[in-house]
Amino acid sequence: MPTTSQALKTAQFGIIGLGVMGENLALNLDDHHHSVAVWNLEPEWVDRFVGNNCDRHFVAAKSLPEFCHSLERPRRILMMITAGDPVDQTLQKIIPYLTPGDIVMDGGNSFFKDTMRREAGARQTLVHYFGVGVSGGEEGARHGPSLMPGGPHVAYDQVAPVLQAIAAKTDSGPCVTYVGPDGAGHFVKMVHNGIEYGDMQLIAEAYEVLNRALGLDAQELSDIFGEWNRGPLESYLIEITSQVLSAVDPESGKPLVNMILDKAGQKGTGKWTAQVALDLAVPIPTIAAALDARMISGMKDERVIASRLIKSSATVSYSGAKKELIQAVHDALYASKICSYAQGMSLIRAGSNEWKWDINLREMARVWKGGCIIRARFLDDIMRAFERQPGLPSLLLDAEFMSWLQRFEGAWRKLIGTAVQMGIPVPAMSASLSYFDSYRSAQLPQNLTQAQRDFFGAHTYQRADRTSAEFVHTDWLSLLPKASKPRGAK
Repeated sequence: MPTTSQALKTAQFGIIGLGVMGENLALNLDDHHHSVAVWNLEPEWVDRFVGNNCDRHFVAAKSLPEFCHSLERPRRILMMITAGDPVDQTLQKIIPYLTPGDIVMDGGNSFFKDTMRREAGARQTLVHYFGVGVSGGEEGARHGPSLMPGGPHVAYDQVAPVLQAIAAKTDSGPCVTYVGPDGAGHFVKMVHNGIEYGDMQLIAEAYEVLNRALGLDAQELSDIFGEWNRGPLESYLIEITSQVLSAVDPESGKPLVNMILDKAGQKGTGKWTAQVALDLAVPIPTIAAALDARMISGMKDERVIASRLIKSSATVSYSGAKKELIQAVHDALYASKICSYAQGMSLIRAGSNEWKWDINLREMARVWKGGCIIRARFLDDIMRAFERQPGLPSLLLDAEFMSWLQRFEGAWRKLIGTAVQMGIPVPAMSASLSYFDSYRSAQLPQNLTQAQRDFFGAHTYQRADRTSAEFVHTDWLSLLPKASKPRGAK
């Protein structure tokens, strides 16, 4: 059993919070020969963790003063606690025991504007504050996550060696980089999670089309996703999809996936992504469609009633070639994935411009190659795109991505058409295709929208033949023939 005297030992790094992520990061640090002090609000958690790892040399702190006293100067502290009020409360408790130059990092999924506020407050005490996006879940934390730190650049060199040691490694180096000032790291992690939502929904739609249109069982679907994971779609999410589909429920003997209720939850980062995208006027329809899909999945009782009451003229069976549809699903999934990542990267660029973070998009793709949930072979291609053109406005404008979209376009359209005819919902794939079609359209129907807004609300508009001129308003009723004027109009 650890004693209080253990807290008097000196540690190179401190972790606050011994949940699953905190515990595994502490073990990861110890693996890389960094001595670690640990503290948790519940002292028994500290005792349990240290007792379960008695072959290691953790410094067990029973109080925050002990914890801070045990750390080398400048102190380097990582909080792995629930986002929101707990972070503010912990900061308030710990700041009195810190000295100028100490570094505090928040590794939770905090909202980036909260991180900006906290960093500004810590700066007043001369303490350096970082918001660190951590992706990879339990396994990533234990063996190497993707890390996205944002905070004062002047202090980054003091934490970089530790973060590089514990981060996932790929052929492109450790999956960590300095993202930018204050909230930049948590902003990028937020968008990362939004892209993750899109990826998961696109894969779910591919699964649903193959299941319903072709009647494939779980093992057949597992084999297909396993084969895809050996090609251009290779990724962590495709890999675990294959594994999930092959798992058998020990209770019923049926595929476990078939025994899971079709109601998906969310923890907030996807919602934040959509809200911030609206604020910055950046379209992210694929990610938004993924959020909508999770919300409508939560309407299970209503959906069950509607399935009995609402009749449809949708085709009930697929009559085409099985192999052709499987390939079309593959191509539609890949094309839709390009659009989803294009939306996410555009949102990161917009945030970087708005808050003057100077985020390197090539580096974001690089640190996502390993450790994180959206790691994929595909990220090498995104890296190359931003190497060719660092200021690339959209992945859709990169020559390599354009060639792929043109290659997959026919199958993409055919697949969505088939799904629509069969009444199989593919909201994210459809949103991706609409995004592709809208982005490549020189003319959109919003000229009519602007005319309507000016008609009923005098919101003004720009003339297409004088785009640099001031906005104008038209007295629409004066232009109408008397017979066609709305009732009540003079």
